Amino acid sequence: MTRKFGIVALAVIILGGVAGGMVDVFQRRSSATRGQPRVADTFEVKEDYQEAMQIVGAEYAGSIDYEKATQAAIQGMLSTLDPHSNFFPRAEFTKLREDQSSELIGIGITILRHRDGVYVQSAVQGTPAAKAGLRYGDRIVEVDGKDARNWTSEQVSKNVRGVRGEPVTVKVERADSPVPITFTILRQSVPLPSIRNAYMLRPGIGYIGLTGSFQQTTGEELRKAIDRLKKEGMRQVILDLRGNPGGFLDQAIAVTSEFIPAGRPIVSMQGRTEYPEREVKFSTGEDPEDFPLVVLINHNSASASEIVAGAVQDHGRGLIVGQTSFGKGLVQRIYSERLFGAGLVLTTARYYTPYGRSLQRDYSNGSLYDYYARRDAEDEAARNPSSQNAIDPAQAGPTPMPTPTPAGPAVKTAAGRVFYGGGGIAPDIEVRPLQVTPLRGRIAEAAFYFTRELAAGQIPGLENYRIEKTDYDHTLRSGDYPIGDTVIEAFRQFIQRDGKLGVQPAQLDEDLEFVRLRLRQEIVTAAYANDAGARVLLDSDPQVLRAIEALPEAKRLAESVKKSASHG
Repeated sequence: MTRKFGIVALAVIILGGVAGGMVDVFQRRSSATRGQPRVADTFEVKEDYQEAMQIVGAEYAGSIDYEKATQAAIQGMLSTLDPHSNFFPRAEFTKLREDQSSELIGIGITILRHRDGVYVQSAVQGTPAAKAGLRYGDRIVEVDGKDARNWTSEQVSKNVRGVRGEPVTVKVERADSPVPITFTILRQSVPLPSIRNAYMLRPGIGYIGLTGSFQQTTGEELRKAIDRLKKEGMRQVILDLRGNPGGFLDQAIAVTSEFIPAGRPIVSMQGRTEYPEREVKFSTGEDPEDFPLVVLINHNSASASEIVAGAVQDHGRGLIVGQTSFGKGLVQRIYSERLFGAGLVLTTARYYTPYGRSLQRDYSNGSLYDYYARRDAEDEAARNPSSQNAIDPAQAGPTPMPTPTPAGPAVKTAAGRVFYGGGGIAPDIEVRPLQVTPLRGRIAEAAFYFTRELAAGQIPGLENYRIEKTDYDHTLRSGDYPIGDTVIEAFRQFIQRDGKLGVQPAQLDEDLEFVRLRLRQEIVTAAYANDAGARVLLDSDPQVLRAIEALPEAKRLAESVKKSASHG
C-alpha cells in the first residue's frame, strides 16, 4: 500500500505542477467559450501535456527524470478511472509476470520480519535454499555484502531474487552457532503454486487451500489435488479461497468447472469495446465432482475467487462460509507491446455472476486507502448480520436462503434464493476468523523467539526438541510435538529472561489454549516446514470448523437444486 500511494502522490505532485505552468494556456482556450462548460478532446489534452513538458524542461530549476515524470502522469490519469487500472514500470511489470507464471527466480525461502530483523520461516522443499541448508529461525544479516539487519521483508526478497544461475551470498545468524554462517546460493526457478495445502482434514473430508493467486497452472493443480485426496478417501471437500486476490479468468473457469456441469454459465462480461455484447463463459466440466462442497472466503478474496464463489452460490452447488469478499467485479486487460517493457493494466469490462449479479463495490467516494484497507464495521454488520445470514445446521429446510440487506439489485438464483449485487459475495454462513488481540500478537512473537532456541536445542531440559533438518515428507499426526506443561513452564521462564517481548508470565494463563496453539504451530513449522505449520492453525480455525459443520447442509442444498432442475 505504501508503494502504491507513493506512486499516486507523485502523480498528483507532477500533475499539479503541470497545471500551475499551464494556467495561461487554459485561460486562453477557455476565453472563447467563457461560461460554457466544455470537455477537452484527446488532441487538446496531448497538446497541453507536451506544452507543459516543454515549460518544465526549459524552466525547472533542477534535473528532470522524464521517464519517472511520464510514468507518474500515466498513473495519475489511470487513478481517475477506477482503483484497478494501473501502470507498472519495467521492473514491477517483470515481477507481475513472474507471479502470474507460477514461478519466480530466487532461492526459495519464506521470510517474516520480527522485532530485530528478517528471519527465515521455512525453506521451500527442493529449492536452492533448502539444498544449501537455510532453515527456520535463521536471521538474515547480510545479502551480497549489504547490511540487511534493518531491512524489511520486501527488501530482502527483492535482493535475493535475480537472474537465473547467478549466485547470491546470504549471511545468517543461527541460534546454535557462535558466529554467522555464510551461504552462496545459485538462483533458480522457484515454484509459486496456487494450492499451498491439500490434505485430509477429517476422515472423508478433504481440505484444498487455493490461497495463492489464480495462475497458469491453477486448474491443473486443483485436478491433481482432487485426484490424490479421492485416493485417500475424500467424499466431501472444503475449498479455501481466503486471501486469494484473483488472477487469470480462464483458470477461474477451470476451477469452477470441476464442480459445475458443462454448459452451465459461470460468468458473463460486458464492456464498451471489449465484450460490447454481454459474453457468457460456460463450464467445461464434462464429469464434474458431485461431492458436498463448502467454499471459504474472506475480505481479501477477490476477482477470480469471487467468480468461483459466485458461481457456486448462484447455482446452489455448495455453501459459502466466512466473511464478505472484497467486491471486485471489474475486468482488466494488460497492454505492454508498445510500452517498452512496462505494462498498462486497464479496466475494459465488468463481470457478472451466472444469474447477473455485479459484485463490484462502489469506489466513487472515499480514498484508495478506504477502498483497499478500511472496512466500516457497522456497515459490514448491517449488510451481513450473522443473525440473518447464518444457517443452522439442524435447519429442516433443504434450501437455506439468507436474508441479506440490499446493496444492489435483488437477484433470484437457484432454488429461489435471493442475493444482492454491488458489494462482493455475502457468505451463506458468516463466521469471523480467529480473533487477533494485542496480547495474542505479543504471544505469537514470543513463541517464535522461544521456538528458535527450542529447535536449536538451546532450551535446558528440552534438548529432545532439537531439529537437525526439515523433514518435508512427514505426514503430520496429532501427537507430533505436544505442548505439555514442561514446555509451557520453559516458555514462561524464557519470556521472563528476555524482558523485551511485552508479555508477562502471568498473562499466559489468560489465553493458555492460544499459547499452546502458537507454540505447536511454530515447532511444527521448524520440523516439517510451512505447510505442516499451517495445518496446525487450520485444525483450530473457527471458519474451517464451521465449514465442516456446514457440509451436510451443503449436500442437502445441492441435492435440492438438482431435484428442482430435473423437474424442469
